Amino acid sequence: MRFNFIAHLRTINESDKTKAVDLLIRESTGDFDFYFFITLSVLMATLGLIANNPAIVIGSMLLAPILFPILSISLSVIMSDPILIARSTTTFLKASAVAVFTAAAATLVFSPFAPITNEILLRTEPSLIYVGVAIVAGLAVSYSLAQPALSATLPGIAVSVALIPPLATIGIGIANLDIQVATGAFTLYLVNVLGIIFSSMFIFAFMNLYTKRKIAEKIVKKEDCRVEKENEVAEKSTNHA
Repeated sequence: MRFNFIAHLRTINESDKTKAVDLLIRESTGDFDFYFFITLSVLMATLGLIANNPAIVIGSMLLAPILFPILSISLSVIMSDPILIARSTTTFLKASAVAVFTAAAATLVFSPFAPITNEILLRTEPSLIYVGVAIVAGLAVSYSLAQPALSATLPGIAVSVALIPPLATIGIGIANLDIQVATGAFTLYLVNVLGIIFSSMFIFAFMNLYTKRKIAEKIVKKEDCRVEKENEVAEKSTNHA
């Protein structure tokens, strides 16, 4: 009997689809925790790249939540939701900027004008292989989001797609005034991001996630209100200190 993958995607439980949408929007919310972990992950990646230590670099990928706003961009395009598109894109761009700034600052503090290591060079040479990896990773992570039994695979997928190391390498290149390193890493990062976006759009479309637009809008409002309240509390605490 022939296995029909697209038919299988369309038969995924509706509650699991709703949970996937909820998870994507919550995890792509640009709150304090999100940017804090972006900062920690890129700091670890930068130190690992400078030290030429692949184990540290791999560990940094497990901390980074940057994959979620990228997937949220895919979801928002499928839903044709301009508010969610703007929200996801803004969070993604801010996270990328924070990561590059952190990497550049860490490089200047810990190892200004240090030699370019092999780990750094690996992130400056984009190729068709990386395009394939990004596409496969996008397919895998978008599919596993709606499959609770596969949620344990998400950390492994985050490692395989390697979004944080190229960002850290961009920062290192900028700090060292090495345009070749910075542009090579930026190209690799862009390839990874676009590969994930387009492949996950394919999965989300055949899952019929566009039918969850109303649910997504409610979750966005809820999350934005939560962040606004947290910011108000933090501001009051600062003023009283």
